[in-house]
Amino acid sequence: MTRQWLRIAKRFVKVVISSFFFVGTAVINRLRRVIGSHVPATYVVLYYHAVPAQSREHFARQMDALLRLATPIRADSCEELDPGKQYVAVTFDDGLLSVVENAIPALVSRAIPATLFVVAGRLGRDQNWAVFGEGYDKSDRLGTIEELKSLPVDLITIGSHTMSHPVLPSLNSEAAAEELSSSRQTLQKLLGRDVKLFSFPYGAFDKPLVSMCRSAGYSRVFTTLSLRAHSDANEFVTGRVSVDPTDWDFEFRLKISGAYSWVPRVSALKRRSLGRLAPSSLENAMGRQSPAPD
Repeated sequence: MTRQWLRIAKRFVKVVISSFFFVGTAVINRLRRVIGSHVPATYVVLYYHAVPAQSREHFARQMDALLRLATPIRADSCEELDPGKQYVAVTFDDGLLSVVENAIPALVSRAIPATLFVVAGRLGRDQNWAVFGEGYDKSDRLGTIEELKSLPVDLITIGSHTMSHPVLPSLNSEAAAEELSSSRQTLQKLLGRDVKLFSFPYGAFDKPLVSMCRSAGYSRVFTTLSLRAHSDANEFVTGRVSVDPTDWDFEFRLKISGAYSWVPRVSALKRRSLGRLAPSSLENAMGRQSPAPD
């Protein structure tokens, strides 16, 4: 089986499992309503990377679906959510020009708020970091500070994605702290406004890094763990679900419904199982997460 077919097969399996998860959750919520029990709100934070020109229309259709099925909300929202309702926040990692040109217009025309996590030390330049996964166009440069400042402040929030996009757990504590604090300070100086949100490059983080983010002044940080968000209105670490403009329509619907929240639990069980056989692989023992495609 070729690598491409293997990816499609894995993707299809995830859709099937998530479909069962979606149906099961719907049945449970229906029973809750029947007996008059509390039905919790669902809040999912999505994260994209690039939105190339050829995917512009598909991305716009995804945003139309989002508006039909959920209520868009800011990623930094601390408001209490209405029981039984479905909320979605849209975020983008890296701050690429393709997002500025092809995604932002669709968001603005639909009044959907979004957050761009940008690499402060590469503004206006190319992506010079290692790329995990396939399908990423490394010629897609980052937006310039002028392009970022032209975005509507009331809808588009700018967050930090470090200075140079490193795998943060691979750095010593001093270098990691510098990446976190300098990127925030640089963006604040260039933009003339506060920067309070942060996302981890490659989704790689551990407990000491979370503490460093607090010390650097961030109010919320975002991972690539596909957990439902807003377990607490004032939570500090928030999970996100990876999406792409090329996602199948039903696949996208499952993702914004929270049906992919089973994925990190299965991954954790897999790591624990492998760890029993190979103690050296216990990278999660200290809360460390492996780099994910970015």
